[in-house]
Amino acid sequence: MTEKRTAIVTGSARGIGAEIAQRLAADGLAVAVLDLDEGACQTVVDDITAAGGKALAVGCDVSDEESVAAAVERVATELGAPTVLVNNAGVLRDNLIFKMSVDDWDTVMNVHLRGSFLMTRAAQKYMTEARYGRIVNLSSTSAQGNRGQVNYSAAKAGLQGFTKTLAIELGKFGVTANAIAPGFIVTDMTKATADRVGIDFDEFQQLAAKDIPVQRVGRPADIANAAAFFCGEGAGFVSGQVLYVAGGPYD
Repeated sequence: MTEKRTAIVTGSARGIGAEIAQRLAADGLAVAVLDLDEGACQTVVDDITAAGGKALAVGCDVSDEESVAAAVERVATELGAPTVLVNNAGVLRDNLIFKMSVDDWDTVMNVHLRGSFLMTRAAQKYMTEARYGRIVNLSSTSAQGNRGQVNYSAAKAGLQGFTKTLAIELGKFGVTANAIAPGFIVTDMTKATADRVGIDFDEFQQLAAKDIPVQRVGRPADIANAAAFFCGEGAGFVSGQVLYVAGGPYD
């Protein structure tokens, strides 16, 4: 790497986001570990620094414009201009459409779509000035439709269109934008889904694995590996793509 890059990973206090933050730090980037609760980020920051990396815990509500502006400015001041952004923050508010409240719809849209928009708009300034940038948005196989997730599916499908448009608009500045669409990944969120449908989590994983061609469920490291590629110096000719990391063929 020719110079020290700074990355922001949203929703990185745990799960997939934490794994991505640790992987990018291992690859030599300074990483802002950003989540709603700054204190919850500290464990990830400590793990990164203990391994010799550089990280900063940042509290931020990605759906709030002022919070995002302050957080990105703080990262630029304390870590360096953020030229890598991973929009990972997400929430679930699952329900069938006839039971879904407006609040459940809005909460999911605000975190996934509005949050990715606000974070990207704030960070792209530093990327375009540097004539270099990497944006990775976390979509999902649910973008193709999933019972009980009309809000989540719509948001994740929206992120794919968002990604492709970013690629078109920002490419001339040396900025790439790509999306990762995970399948079944073992996280607290998938455990919450198992709890919602009343199935033991181990049994839930076993049932899911039977329908996956590689015959196993995914782990956060599987997503971090894909993110590391998209965020790397060598991925400058890959943009506007949606990579399904799901153990089988999706398109």
